[in-house]
Amino acid sequence: MFDVLKEKRINIVTGHYGSGKTEFAVNYALKLAGAGAGVSIVDLDIVNPYFRSRELEPLLSKYGIKVISSSVDSPALEVPALSAEIFSAFRNDASHVVFDMGGDDAGANALARYHRYLDNKPYEMFFVLNANRHLTKSAEDAIKYLRSIEEASKQKVSSIVNNTHMCGQTAADDILKGQRLCEEVSARTNLPIKYTIINKKLLNKKLCSIINNEVFPIDIYLKKPWEI
Repeated sequence: MFDVLKEKRINIVTGHYGSGKTEFAVNYALKLAGAGAGVSIVDLDIVNPYFRSRELEPLLSKYGIKVISSSVDSPALEVPALSAEIFSAFRNDASHVVFDMGGDDAGANALARYHRYLDNKPYEMFFVLNANRHLTKSAEDAIKYLRSIEEASKQKVSSIVNNTHMCGQTAADDILKGQRLCEEVSARTNLPIKYTIINKKLLNKKLCSIINNEVFPIDIYLKKPWEI
């Protein structure tokens, strides 16, 4: 059961490019807002032109979620410019914030410039893991990736999120394959599995009963330009 009082105020979502981290970041922000929390989502992705949380600003604003993104207002433009408004996320202790980082260690570099503000504050840093991505298919590769993101961002991952999917072709077997990988990574790193993400269309009691940690149902909001 999702309990907003048990969630950290500052939440960082990271992972391999294509892991589905932005989809999780959006759903997580909506979940926080639905539980009555004040929420901001910071789009730190200055690497990937697709699947950016700022593209959903009309929807997020409808639920009272403030969207903070690059200082250049163009969803398709690649400009490594971050808004000074991001600093407000560290100062406002009454509101939750979700940082949607760019994929891989390259995307994690954007967070590194804020490390001195994070070092003295409690935060949750989710490592979103998709066992179907070619560079995170094994525990060894996934851990290597996790460590590279930590090094680039200058922050430490605190939990793992299983988001194993194949976009619209995802099956229960994909999720369970990812669960096994996450459990192995968890055992080797001593990091807990915080959530297992399941598209609401695949949600059923049998699948949930196999998973020991908390299930996080999601809706799919982001689509590739050619799917619109």
